[in-house]
Amino acid sequence: MTQDLPTFRLHPNVYQLDLFEREAGTCACCGEQRDWKYQGPFYAIQKPDYLCPWCIADGSAARYYEGQFNDELCIEGWEPDPSASANALGEELIAEVCDRTPGYLAWQQGEWLVHCGQLCQFIGYVGAAEIEQLRPQLTGDLQDLSPAYVQALSADDSPTGYLFRCVQCGTHRLHTDGT
Repeated sequence: MTQDLPTFRLHPNVYQLDLFEREAGTCACCGEQRDWKYQGPFYAIQKPDYLCPWCIADGSAARYYEGQFNDELCIEGWEPDPSASANALGEELIAEVCDRTPGYLAWQQGEWLVHCGQLCQFIGYVGAAEIEQLRPQLTGDLQDLSPAYVQALSADDSPTGYLFRCVQCGTHRLHTDGT
């Protein structure tokens, strides 16, 4: 029986970005025969060979392996001090992105961006041409980057641009590998 693939609110293009490979196998978490194997980051002591999207979507993989798909310390503005004002996102949103949302592949440590007080959706990898089309929305994210660095950004090489979109207002945000 074929089951519909789960969707991820904060990572709507996860299957198009090849973070899941179509490969038959047994999920190390649920023990079910599956056709989709996760290929993205997973931060845990024990690294399973095969995780299916269903175990990621329902949080069972993160619970079973005591791991995270996105590091909470890489959420923009998040602080390990629970009383810090930057932690206004709330535990449920932090758990959604860390425990139930596939990560994205980055040359360096990825960062999950925030806008309108909400976690953004990761849209995909972008280069200079895509960034140029969105330049008015990305002004704040581009202000500390040299024009030469922005021109060197590539969707499939280093340095890479990582495009996010606000779930509330639709504004795009940009993270890069560094300057």
